[in-house]
Amino acid sequence: MSGAVVEHVGVQEEVRAERQRILVALDDGLDEVTARAVAAMRAEIPGYEGLSRRALDDVAEQVRSHYRAKLAALFEDRLLTLQDIAFVRSAATRRARAGFALEDYLNAFRVGHQVFWEAIVECAGDTPAGHHSELKLDARLIRHFDFASTHAAHAYVEFQQYMVADADRERRDLLEHLLAGEMPTRVPLLAAAQAHGIAAEARMLVAAAVTLDAEAPADAPHVGSAAIACAGLHDAKTLVVVRQTEIVAVLVLAADADPSALCDRVDALQDRLRHEGIALAMGVSTVAAGVGDLPRAYEEAHAALAGVGGGGGVAALTRLSPFDYLTRRADDTAWRLVNPRLRAFLDEDRKRGRVLTDTIRTVAAADLNLRVAAERLQVHPNTAQYRLRRVEERTGCNPRRIADLLDLLVAIALDDERAAGA
Repeated sequence: MSGAVVEHVGVQEEVRAERQRILVALDDGLDEVTARAVAAMRAEIPGYEGLSRRALDDVAEQVRSHYRAKLAALFEDRLLTLQDIAFVRSAATRRARAGFALEDYLNAFRVGHQVFWEAIVECAGDTPAGHHSELKLDARLIRHFDFASTHAAHAYVEFQQYMVADADRERRDLLEHLLAGEMPTRVPLLAAAQAHGIAAEARMLVAAAVTLDAEAPADAPHVGSAAIACAGLHDAKTLVVVRQTEIVAVLVLAADADPSALCDRVDALQDRLRHEGIALAMGVSTVAAGVGDLPRAYEEAHAALAGVGGGGGVAALTRLSPFDYLTRRADDTAWRLVNPRLRAFLDEDRKRGRVLTDTIRTVAAADLNLRVAAERLQVHPNTAQYRLRRVEERTGCNPRRIADLLDLLVAIALDDERAAGA
């Protein structure tokens, strides 16, 4: 054997011996390294900062188990196996159940790996053999880290998906009870209702929504429902369920809350989602006086939804007058009952910018006070008077007479609905 070969073999033996010494030193000081890792996690990861003593003990045991598994594989010069880290699944389940964010959970793996590596560097010292051993161990540790963290993330997400599916079934069951006008009697569903602020005599609104974009992704209703649920529309969590392509939400009102204010928040949410690429048409019911009134509210939400135009938006019945509601619900027969002369007038006025139509509405809103109406229109009273004469000449209806004014206002409202649906 040549001198060079002997020297190389000698170096290899020295590196192996140094590697063994480092691993033994780590094994001897495992409790101290574990404590350092847990302290680093509490300092660097928000989700770990306020853990209870019991939870910290569990984290420490998991860190110690990972370190032991790594050391066993390194001592035997092999890669980790699933059998080595069989404890990961139960730990990941506990973290998911406790509400840990996945990024925090995986960040803990990063911190644990970093502390373990720093301990190796300390044990290696400043010798050539020590540095060489570090490099050998580093490559193996990276593969261990990737393997363990990937398996842990898979177990975490698997359980989280199970929890989401279970919660989705629970929400669906709860909604079906409510839309049948009944409070659930089973304890889990009753607890879910209470978590959403729903009580037998609570004041509530029902919202029904659909996505408008035919080319939207298949999960668009679920994205929209998640946004509604997380929008903070009221104090409790919002019960939101996707039923095929429809989104149904039950919005709880405080005892003295103004439903219009809640509808304003729904408006703002719909507008934000539209800017984010999720176009929704939403219908909102009048106030349901308790769970027994929810079936009626659900039907109202559907009726309101049917009146939303192709551009989307929110149709909230609580913001409509009876007059507005009746004209929105009118069928083609109502339009055919409008005098043909009046229909022709509305068609022509629309093409000319609706000057006369706006004058009629403003006079009605001013309680037939021509001076007030002129101020609101920013024209001279004589101009307003002239316009009213023009309306009477064209339609045969005098806007200063109550019966004729009602006919005009109904025809205008029906014409608006026809234009919106065109």
